[in-house]
Amino acid sequence: MALKKSELYSSLWKSCDELRGGMDASQYKDYVLALLFIKYVSDRYAGVEDALIEVPQGGSFQDIVALKGDKEIGDKINKIIAKLAEANDLKGIIDVADFNNADKLGKGKEMQDRLSNLVDIFNDPNLNFSKNRADGDDLLGDAYEYLMRNFATQSGKSKGQFYTPAEVSRIISKVIGVNTAESQDQTIYDPTCGSGSLLLKAADEAARGLTIYGQEMDNATRALAKMNMILHAHPTADILQGNTLADPLFREADGKLKQFDFAVANPPFSSKAWSNGFNPVQDEFKRFEDGIPPAKNGDYAFLLHLLRSLKSKGKGAIILPHGVIFRGNAEAEIRKNLICKGVIKGIIGLPPNLFYGTGIPACIIVVDKENAEERQGIFMIDASKSFVKDGNKNRLRDQDIHKIVDVFNRQLEIPKYSRFVPFEEIAESKNDYNLNIPRYIDSQEEEDIQDIEAHLLGGIPKRDVEALSEYWQVYPTLKQKLFEIAERPGYLKLKISIGEVKACIFDYPEFITYGQEIQAVFEGWQAKNTPWLKDIQPGHHPKDIIYSLSEDLLQAFTEKSLIDKYDVYQHLMTYWVESMKDDVYILVEDGWKAELKGVTNKKGAITDYVCELIPKELMINRYFKAEQAAIEKLEAKRDDIVRQQEELQEEHGGEEGLLEEVTNDSGKITKANVNERIKTIKNDATFADELKVLKAYLKLIEQEAEVTKEIKLLTQFLEKYVLTKYGNLTQDEIKTLVVDDKWMVTLQQAINSEMERISQRLTQRIKELAERYETPLPELTSRVDELTSRVEAHLKKMGMVR
Repeated sequence: MALKKSELYSSLWKSCDELRGGMDASQYKDYVLALLFIKYVSDRYAGVEDALIEVPQGGSFQDIVALKGDKEIGDKINKIIAKLAEANDLKGIIDVADFNNADKLGKGKEMQDRLSNLVDIFNDPNLNFSKNRADGDDLLGDAYEYLMRNFATQSGKSKGQFYTPAEVSRIISKVIGVNTAESQDQTIYDPTCGSGSLLLKAADEAARGLTIYGQEMDNATRALAKMNMILHAHPTADILQGNTLADPLFREADGKLKQFDFAVANPPFSSKAWSNGFNPVQDEFKRFEDGIPPAKNGDYAFLLHLLRSLKSKGKGAIILPHGVIFRGNAEAEIRKNLICKGVIKGIIGLPPNLFYGTGIPACIIVVDKENAEERQGIFMIDASKSFVKDGNKNRLRDQDIHKIVDVFNRQLEIPKYSRFVPFEEIAESKNDYNLNIPRYIDSQEEEDIQDIEAHLLGGIPKRDVEALSEYWQVYPTLKQKLFEIAERPGYLKLKISIGEVKACIFDYPEFITYGQEIQAVFEGWQAKNTPWLKDIQPGHHPKDIIYSLSEDLLQAFTEKSLIDKYDVYQHLMTYWVESMKDDVYILVEDGWKAELKGVTNKKGAITDYVCELIPKELMINRYFKAEQAAIEKLEAKRDDIVRQQEELQEEHGGEEGLLEEVTNDSGKITKANVNERIKTIKNDATFADELKVLKAYLKLIEQEAEVTKEIKLLTQFLEKYVLTKYGNLTQDEIKTLVVDDKWMVTLQQAINSEMERISQRLTQRIKELAERYETPLPELTSRVDELTSRVEAHLKKMGMVR
């Protein structure tokens, strides 16, 4: 059975439960990630000749498993890890965590049990990485990334800075031109690499690979980065430990600063101690020729270091707080010099609260030395409103990332979102080289202006209706159907009642035609992509599959009005994460098989069977609709019987009701109670009415029991039919169930929801305008006066007003 990503993530996060309490996430990550690394390399490379990692005798994960229950388990785990580290030059990398630390892991039996349980989780047979064939999809690398994100989330304000959110890393990797790299010999560098996530995302954009360099000041974090590189199949990445500004370790033979083709960075924001250990005024690498950053704020120090570390045609990007683009004094002078040199290619304003350790908004500054002297301006994007809430953080969605990348790389100007700003405008006296994005892009929503005349005299302002022009372009005659000219110029009125607006829009021929056009676009995309989806084979790469599928979906909806292609794209990407990804991983591991898996109860007995690839509902909908319909018909009959019981109980229950004697303390009526009561009163004519009701109720109980028995029997037969069918499914039938019935039906429903959203937006706006101006102010005033008079008259009659 294939190893599902969602199950892998769940298992790994469960391992953290064994460590919580004795330390926080910034510490227990070292233990979990070390075991993950050792488990992975042991599964993949133990006993393999000429492997990337040598797993020595006595230095494997299985040696650790053998220690479960051992009184000296902590000390012996340290020794096993030390052997693996020594054999692979990984000292200081995988042996950072002390598994014999009583302060963190407990003493004696507590440590013994805690570590034994932790090892047990990683020893799960389902976590066998040797069988993973989807190598190009970095199953373990992605799991590592998942853990890092969760660790960063839980590590607190000051300890989560080792991790750059993957979404931001993806943007940077796609806007600095890494995809143009032509050789593995080309280089990429991160001077503050943290756990290496930003470096890896950028390097992955190069089809032929890149040579990776990184420097990180914290030794434990540098260890995370090195493990990350190995798990992502970059074992030769050169990751060094040290203070980049005071002592940059990557130098040429003559001592000069080494320069790279690409550079990326997410340095600590506004570092107050950035100049510790060296004198910026006398910097031997001449990094501060454009100005010395403020003594208590190192943002520009890292930017200037990154620029100095780029070759003459080098490209890069750095994440910095928004302040760098508008603060004054020394930073203003540096900013002006960089603008005049033309090295700043673009600025991307990000939403607030994206990063771990800080909630302040940040921006990506994209730099490019190539043809800098010929650059005419700076391309700016305001993406500050493009995000979704995710717990206590904000997160960029797939659609936000794709839009930013598309717009930046194509230099597309979109009102309220993006703009190419000429240097002449930036240099104007009113701007004075201030790059604050709101100066150049007004991203504020248009104010919904109230029309005083319409409030006084009625009518809907014509300008508000014309503002819906994007709809009238698609539905050219709908406006005439809904509105007519009012008595005064510049105002319209509804031809129909407000309550009829929705039905009018939904039933209008142009709306129906537009829906058919959208349906045709989807069906065209479906027809194009279904054949190759049904041809997924073991060894195919899931990431290649979703990339091809999603890009083609974007292209299909590019020219359609009203519907946002990025919204459609997001539906696919959300479904991919929630379900489709696991399906594809199963297919590339096991092929087109409908394998059943037993569901066990607490005692270990199998109570049911499930197929992760094909849920029972899909089987029933395709092959057993008649049987399911028969069950549903009986269920409806049973519901009707229960309703009749409830009606009788409502009518005759309660004190002195005809059903009072058979109702127990819990308010329930049982068959036994009814039979007993009937037996007691059946020969007494004074209880004739009660007897009649009791018999009616008893009949309903018996009918319900009979129908329930039928339902149970038919359900058992259906279960049997379905399980038998699973075993007889052909490969073509499996493909139809998965691709046609599962994937495509779900995506079709998502497209339908977008159509619903479009119509609802138009409907709500028209109703809002109509209700806003429905009753003119004089009429409201008159009605208020009338109602006031009536209230006063009533009060007078009651003697409360003289």
